[in-house]
Amino acid sequence: MSATLAGRRVLVSAGPTYEDIDPVRFLGNRSSGKMGFAVAAAAARRGAQVVLVAGPVQLATPAGVQRVDVRSAEQMRAAVLAALPCDVYVGAAAVADWRPRTTAAHKLKKQAGVDTMTLELVRTPDILAEVAAHARRPGLVVGFAAETGDVERYARDKLAAKRLDLIAANRVGVAGSGFESDHNQLTVYADDLVRELGAAPKPDLADALLDLIAERLS
Repeated sequence: MSATLAGRRVLVSAGPTYEDIDPVRFLGNRSSGKMGFAVAAAAARRGAQVVLVAGPVQLATPAGVQRVDVRSAEQMRAAVLAALPCDVYVGAAAVADWRPRTTAAHKLKKQAGVDTMTLELVRTPDILAEVAAHARRPGLVVGFAAETGDVERYARDKLAAKRLDLIAANRVGVAGSGFESDHNQLTVYADDLVRELGAAPKPDLADALLDLIAERLS
């Protein structure tokens, strides 16, 4: 039987963020939100009080979950911080690293004779690192690392730099796994742990990850 999370407050962020260029265009990524939604659903089934901060995705709200919809990284940051304190934060969202410095009020039109356009980008807030350093830091802060190569090194770098308790890493760009897929392949790292969760449907991986989270909480 899956370990219980009864009486625990779990905060999950999921999906992409969209950073508007103008009223028509935006910077985004291919995250579907399925992994984060699966984590939220599994936590609720285990009796946790769950808040799910969701980027722009087309997914049904899991049963028993309080959902907060956002669009941009700044909006996601505000919603996540407003939901503290909690026992566990699972940062499964693929938050954009950059946003346009300014958003045009009107659609940017092509101009005759102009073949290039420069878009100035600025960094978005690092939500995961901010939660890990917060005065109301959750007891367990869990990150995700989606990488195209050298997965373990980048995951461990992120684990240390952001002062996380756990990080779930996966390789993206692989057919049948990762972004937009119903399946994933995860390895979880901590300072004292390497746990292969293997390749499986995302709900199964969510349950395996929450087993590990429950172990750590106890």
